Amino acid sequence: MISFLSLIISLKGNAQDNSVRQKLIPLDTARVYDIDEVTVWTSRTKFDLTSPMPAQILRGKDLEQLNSFSVADAVRYFSGVQLKDYGGIGGLKTVNVRSLGSAHTSVFYDGVIIANAQNGQVDLGKFSLDNIEAIELYNGQKSSIFQPAKGFFTSNALYMQSKSPKLSEEDKSRVKGSFETGSFGLVNPSVLFERHLGKEFSLAANVELVRANGKYNYRYQKEGGYDTTAVRQNGDITSIRSEVTLYQEFKSGGKATYKAYYYDSERGLPGAIVANIFSHYQRLWDRNFFIQAQLQKSLFDKHDMLFNVKYSRDYSRYVDPDYQTIEGALDNRYYQNGLYASLVNQYRVNSWWNVSLAGDLIYNALDANLYRFAYPTRYSYYLALSSAMEWDRLEIQTNLLGAYVDEQVEYYQQGDDQKVFCPVISVSYQPFGGYEALRLRAFYKESFRMPTFNDLYYTFVGNTYLRPEFTEQYNLGATWYHEPAEGFWKAFNVQVDAYYNQVTDKIVAMPSANLFRWTMMNLGKVEIKGLETNANVTMGFTKGVLLDFGLSYTFQHAIDITEGSTVYGDQIPYTPVHSGSFTASATYHNWQLNYSYIYTGERYSQKANIPVNHVQPWYTSDLGLSWNKAIGKTKCNLGLEVNNIFNQYYDVVLNFPMPGRNYRLKLSVNV
Repeated sequence: MISFLSLIISLKGNAQDNSVRQKLIPLDTARVYDIDEVTVWTSRTKFDLTSPMPAQILRGKDLEQLNSFSVADAVRYFSGVQLKDYGGIGGLKTVNVRSLGSAHTSVFYDGVIIANAQNGQVDLGKFSLDNIEAIELYNGQKSSIFQPAKGFFTSNALYMQSKSPKLSEEDKSRVKGSFETGSFGLVNPSVLFERHLGKEFSLAANVELVRANGKYNYRYQKEGGYDTTAVRQNGDITSIRSEVTLYQEFKSGGKATYKAYYYDSERGLPGAIVANIFSHYQRLWDRNFFIQAQLQKSLFDKHDMLFNVKYSRDYSRYVDPDYQTIEGALDNRYYQNGLYASLVNQYRVNSWWNVSLAGDLIYNALDANLYRFAYPTRYSYYLALSSAMEWDRLEIQTNLLGAYVDEQVEYYQQGDDQKVFCPVISVSYQPFGGYEALRLRAFYKESFRMPTFNDLYYTFVGNTYLRPEFTEQYNLGATWYHEPAEGFWKAFNVQVDAYYNQVTDKIVAMPSANLFRWTMMNLGKVEIKGLETNANVTMGFTKGVLLDFGLSYTFQHAIDITEGSTVYGDQIPYTPVHSGSFTASATYHNWQLNYSYIYTGERYSQKANIPVNHVQPWYTSDLGLSWNKAIGKTKCNLGLEVNNIFNQYYDVVLNFPMPGRNYRLKLSVNV
């Protein structure tokens, strides 16, 4: 019988190139194996064992086994991640990796960046897991040099891969219908349709509706003994997401992907619970649309080309009846237009040396109905020259990065254009022979992020003279994998990384003329020292019983080292010193039981580490039970989840209470 891990690695696909897979997998790919029955099981948090950059991966069944509603819920299980969650299904959810800030994590969907020049953040709560095949988090950058230039210009990268059709010759089409319901008045139907269109083309279309009232009980306490339970208000959401993707496989070699995406939502913003104010009336509308195409082809021997193009149009409207202007209630409307084009050429010099040259062009423009708005336009040019040398036990990658950013505004003075050069070097070394051995890695990386349009031009707040934030990253780590030949111990996976980061010219908000009018300034400098550990153990028994355990732990000492700062040496806001997670799963034939535990240590809500800013640690425990059954060609799945089973009241962001115990029931049918 083929070992479960060898089978999984053989299906890994995009994570490594063919030459790497051939070295790692002890399988004869030309041979046909007869397998009567194989139970495939993977650890929840997977690693790329050969990558010189730390990588954590969740894919396929791993995602289905998590008690997660959106991509934001799933990334909580990655080490080194702080998820900013403002509560409920419709609340804003952004990710902060290794305390560098949300704007230093770039998000890619099917290999193309999702950009938000307005505020630099991507709301991961908008992306459902219903159509996601894999989520990959890379510290530094993705280890492949065959990627767009923007992939190198990021301190951390989060990749989301949508599901692609996997149909047999007999099955020309497939339909999957899902319906999920539960607490908060949740109603969540979705439909996925896949079909072969001739020998070269296949189609995938997905539509999903989310509707919820967002009401849940929470506990509100104040000094002096005041303690009550209230119901969260104005947390409702109605959203629809639709995607259509056309896949093409060229007869002459190569492939192309064409995608259209649309998201439309209206939601309430429940607001912070302060000064005994429990009700808020702010509303937010979002409409996001993009079309993108990706072409991968070889034009001549030893050559590979990757071309991406994307157009995006984003609209958001924010209404605050409590904030009155001369014209009435505050009603802000923003319109973003974006154009992205990327070309990558890779050449295989010989069997152990590849080089690539990647160039990206990004255009962003922002329009708004704000008073004295600048109407900014940004042209960004990125160039990355990369080299990858790979021998039996040693891999060395180097990158030389250059960027030029041209900023134009219709009104008011603007800052200087930006020119930036950044080096990157990474090394991966295996000191002992064999795949089941220790592998060491290290990298050094410089990167930057531009100030957002809000940082620069927001009325009365923006500062047009802001400089980019620069980061320096140092990482030293190791991975170890062992697969025993016999016994119920199936696999051990361990990953450990120690890192040091520094952020220079950190952009912070400072009071200016008075305490009621703030402005953005380059004043901050942050030093981050951390340690991440991940471990997975899988055990298999007779009669179809499989057990899997995962453990992750993160230590972070992230302090303000700005010269002359009154908070010099204090831990930066919302960064716990200790955090971690534990997951466990048991599979028996068609049944699966999942348990997950997440812990976040004490933090501070403001820069000053004083008692009034102290935020209590929190933890949650989630439990899920699922049943899978194939009836002919129809596959059925029924799942029940109980989240926060101990009904703990907690805040991820101070004064934004999270839900207590809640339930979800999901039924899916695949025909």
